[in-house]
Amino acid sequence: MIEVSSEKDSKEISIQELLKACCQALDDKKAEDLKILHLGQRSSIADYFVIATGNSSPHLRALRNVVEKALDELGAEIVGMDTDCSSGWAVLDAGNIIFHMFTPHMRELYALESLWKDADIVKVELQ
Repeated sequence: MIEVSSEKDSKEISIQELLKACCQALDDKKAEDLKILHLGQRSSIADYFVIATGNSSPHLRALRNVVEKALDELGAEIVGMDTDCSSGWAVLDAGNIIFHMFTPHMRELYALESLWKDADIVKVELQ
């Protein structure tokens, strides 16, 4: 569980709830090839990577914005984010979950799924 705080009160929310809400937001905004990698003990920087593809820099910006909004609505802390999407790679760090949004070319170039090929793929039911 992660403790998150809102302006009204403090509550606990599971990482799975955060993943589901953010992935649903990405899906609703037409992110492609959405994957969740569970890194667990394989990494000291995060437990999960969420990787998605957007078709352009403006699309990446929109994807980053919907994830930011979903996290804000749940009261989850955003540790940091890249505000310049012109590189073809947008990153949003939510502590235990790091969101990577790429253009198709950049996703292929950086190949995070191959780099973390021993990570487990997590399935999230989306509407």
